[in-house]
Amino acid sequence: MHPLRKNRPLRRIVLASAVTASGLVMLLALKPHTAPAIAVAPAPAASSSSGATSGSGSGGSTATGTRTVTGETAQTRWGPVQVKITLTNGRITDVSAVQSPSDNPRDQEINSYALPELRREVLAAQSAKIDTVSGATYTSDGYRQSLQSALDSAGL
Repeated sequence: MHPLRKNRPLRRIVLASAVTASGLVMLLALKPHTAPAIAVAPAPAASSSSGATSGSGSGGSTATGTRTVTGETAQTRWGPVQVKITLTNGRITDVSAVQSPSDNPRDQEINSYALPELRREVLAAQSAKIDTVSGATYTSDGYRQSLQSALDSAGL
């Protein structure tokens, strides 16, 4: 007699439950093979400073003096990245990360070598056209995106 005949309903229930559970496990194990997009959240306002005084503003396009412009916050897979640049006579003289992923020790380890390398690249390139730091792809992409928004705000 066949094992799934109606005189053995418990076997049918057990078999159907096992097949359903296996199907659910396989379905939930699937992961998309697309790269996650980086969303950019708008910053409240960029700040600028001229000389020793500070103020708020869009960062205008003055070519002389020293001013600081903060880029928009880039939301990455591992957390927000935001960059602040200092411009002197139209040249980038300093760049620093205002925000970076730091939720766990691995994030802190990655940022300890990635952020100084990204800073060196920006100061050398004087633009957002910088290389990605190996092992810090998401942070590098967010850094570059925030940097570009700061440069756009500064009119460069």
